[in-house]
Amino acid sequence: MRIWAPDGIDEITSGADLSALIGDALAAGDGGVLDGDIVVVTSKIMSKAEGRILHADDREDAITRETVRLVASRTNAATGRTTRIVENRLGIVSAAAGVDASNTPEGTVLLLPEDPDASARRLAGDLRARFGVDVGVLVSDTLGRAWRDGQVDQAIGAAGVHVFEDLRGSIDSAGRELSVTLPCVADELCSAAELVKGKATGRPVAVVRGRGDLVGALDLPGARTIPRTGPTDMFRKGYDEAFADGYDAGRSAR
Repeated sequence: MRIWAPDGIDEITSGADLSALIGDALAAGDGGVLDGDIVVVTSKIMSKAEGRILHADDREDAITRETVRLVASRTNAATGRTTRIVENRLGIVSAAAGVDASNTPEGTVLLLPEDPDASARRLAGDLRARFGVDVGVLVSDTLGRAWRDGQVDQAIGAAGVHVFEDLRGSIDSAGRELSVTLPCVADELCSAAELVKGKATGRPVAVVRGRGDLVGALDLPGARTIPRTGPTDMFRKGYDEAFADGYDAGRSAR
């Protein structure tokens, strides 16, 4: 498997033709575009092209607007800064609802794409039409993980890519049947792509070659199927929040 990040994509502004810009960069790169390639696009440039820049002096107000459910909130006693872990309108649980204040003009914040799966489908369709090959598209964003420090890139949008590799029912090396093994290959590919894109290199797009087995029709289920929400979410609240709710319930029952 080979992964590389093409040059030639400058600062993106609202209304930019992202399909043309990415297509030109891919065409000019030494790897070209082949059937089965997967193009991984940083969500930030997609948000900029779609005009998802919000004039907001208070980033917290923007986070509130994007939040559908608070999971946990903690205030640093030394700095007075509050961190909110929330579920946003895309079903993603993360810090700050995906609202980004980095690499944006002063007094503005950047929101996630309105519908990353739909954006990925448009881009994948345009690239397939231009190059005459079947390529997949993943939209990546940097997210933290429960119980582990640090962040990794994960898929928030997908088109023409199987986001899961279903190994359930197959047999392991010891001859036992796998019953729950369902790797989220979309997340794995986004994390791998970040290793070549970087955060400050001006290369917001990467190409993954060698996993053409994951590329399929544009109507495959998108990344919206990845987050666990509702009844399948076993960790809907932080410890302090769950304790407080239980305490209040106990007092009310007295």
